[in-house]
Amino acid sequence: MTMRHEQVETNSALMLLLILAVISVGGLVEIVPLFSINETIEKVEGVRPNTPLEIRGRDIYIREGCYLCHSQMIRPFRDEWLRYGHYSLAAESQYDHPFQWGSKRTGPDLARVGGKYSNQWHVQHMKAPRSVVPQSIMPNYPWLLTNDLDYSDVADRMRALRVTGVPYSLTQQEYDANVKRFGPTVADQLDISKAEDNLLKEARDKNFDGIPGRVTEMDALVAYLQSLGTMVDFTKYDEGYFATFR
Repeated sequence: MTMRHEQVETNSALMLLLILAVISVGGLVEIVPLFSINETIEKVEGVRPNTPLEIRGRDIYIREGCYLCHSQMIRPFRDEWLRYGHYSLAAESQYDHPFQWGSKRTGPDLARVGGKYSNQWHVQHMKAPRSVVPQSIMPNYPWLLTNDLDYSDVADRMRALRVTGVPYSLTQQEYDANVKRFGPTVADQLDISKAEDNLLKEARDKNFDGIPGRVTEMDALVAYLQSLGTMVDFTKYDEGYFATFR
């Protein structure tokens, strides 16, 4: 055995061939089984693509660098779910391009922030973070309240996301498929031809920024934040999973 080992170590060509063989076998073992799987993302009821207003809010979230301090991925560990809630499911990010999982947490994880605070709290927190969280080191973002939201290209943004596989609809057939998959209310929000009208209606009806008659960048950002973690009914999952920790 020692002699054979020495032969391999002293023969660079033989060692290279053996390395390639090991890598090839290992790669095939990992890759080949995937071809027998139709879906690598579990089907989870309730997950939908973002509305036009949420799309613009997510764009602003990325533009302002929020992802640099906040992750959107809760790991399946006791300390994580005690603080943030149910661990993140792959299906929750299936329409995110790019996803916002992250690994850096200067601030808390935001995967379940939707509905945790009021719209007014989010507005004040973005405008002056230390007025609601004294120990916060987050910068102020007061311009979100003064900047009118630019939504002139929201339909184009939806078309671009459609190319990546997000089921925004352009044809009647695609719309009908979304009605069957998500229901008529959500399907209407995913209709690219109604993008601007849907954005304005959501912003005015829900008035996220507290300023009637205007649609600001704050409207969009708060709409996005309030959607995070709200699409899935985790009561269907919590009991069996969390029981293992009790």
